[in-house]
Amino acid sequence: MLFTPLVGVAAQGDAERLARAAVAANDNKSGPFAVVDKQLARVFVFKGDGTLLGSSPVLLGLARGDASVPGIGERKMSEIRPDERTTPAGRFASEPGRNLSGEDIVWVDYDAAVSMHRVRPNVKAERRLERLATPTPDDNRITFGCINVPTAFYDSFVKPALGGRPGVVYVLPEKTKPERSLFDFL
Repeated sequence: MLFTPLVGVAAQGDAERLARAAVAANDNKSGPFAVVDKQLARVFVFKGDGTLLGSSPVLLGLARGDASVPGIGERKMSEIRPDERTTPAGRFASEPGRNLSGEDIVWVDYDAAVSMHRVRPNVKAERRLERLATPTPDDNRITFGCINVPTAFYDSFVKPALGGRPGVVYVLPEKTKPERSLFDFL
């Protein structure tokens, strides 16, 4: 099993600290939220009161970095260089939505075309499912910037929590900048 349902159990390290601070400051407006820890390549989904619902490995943007290239969301994927494929860090007001194929997704940063969605193992050479199953986050960098989660985790946790209403997705930085610069409630 790739994901861990952890009802009533706390998250780990930086994700736990951020989740506690967000709830204490009511930054999440008592609604469900997710914390993405890019260093661990892991997502944590929470109830509005900060109770952890589940955790799963994720796939992230190929390039390290905490900001999206300006205008990247308006470019064709074929025009995006490997060094531009980052998952941005920060606080994002998420929205449920649909991609161009009609699949339900959670928009994280609409302008940068970054969403959280089910992993799509379309290109066999990318070994996306195998990358999710490895014990370390070292090979979880492959996407154009989107946050890819296992289908069962998306359907069991992400979709029920964030797929039907606006929410919040917090993405921890790569440590290229202080977390306080991204999250004013810390």
